Amino acid sequence: MHKKLELPARDFRAYLFDCDGTIVDSMPLHYIAWKKALAEWNCPFEEELFYAWGGRPVMDIISSLNQMHGLSMPVQSVAKRKESLYHEQLHELKAIPEVVEHIEAQHGRIPFAVVSGSRRNSVIGSLSALNLLDKFETLVCAEDYKNGKPAPDAFLIAAERLGVVPGDCLVFEDTVMGIEAATAAGMASVRVPQPSERN
Repeated sequence: MHKKLELPARDFRAYLFDCDGTIVDSMPLHYIAWKKALAEWNCPFEEELFYAWGGRPVMDIISSLNQMHGLSMPVQSVAKRKESLYHEQLHELKAIPEVVEHIEAQHGRIPFAVVSGSRRNSVIGSLSALNLLDKFETLVCAEDYKNGKPAPDAFLIAAERLGVVPGDCLVFEDTVMGIEAATAAGMASVRVPQPSERN
């Protein structure tokens, strides 16, 4: 039985959700996709670093790995390759029950947004695989902003699209970077435990 997620005790006018590792238990599948895509360029990517960089846009990750390892992987095509390897595994994807519970409970009462460091294709693929796509009024993905988390930009865009002031938004996030971004946006947040913490 999963643990219930404790929310701050007040009424919020919108919920903003990170996608990977928050709504969908996709981080292990993303890691497999990264390993395969990067192996084609003999680029290492330690699992610990992958989780530490959770929430960073795909392009940023590839650029940083290029710098770290003195490589010149083509950022766009590696990103596309990684995305397609992720899509091949969508049939294995599962939702994170303690978050979906809150989506089901509040859907139709307040608006929801997804705020992700992944590209739109990847987010739509994940949410569609679990029949959750139609629950969100808007998706803010890597293509929609310049500064990724921990910058507040993506969360502020979501609040603006939903027409809700940042102080009335509650953010669901699984990474430290995501929580920092929510705090920087002036929003309350709740941290979703990572798979390793759920045992």
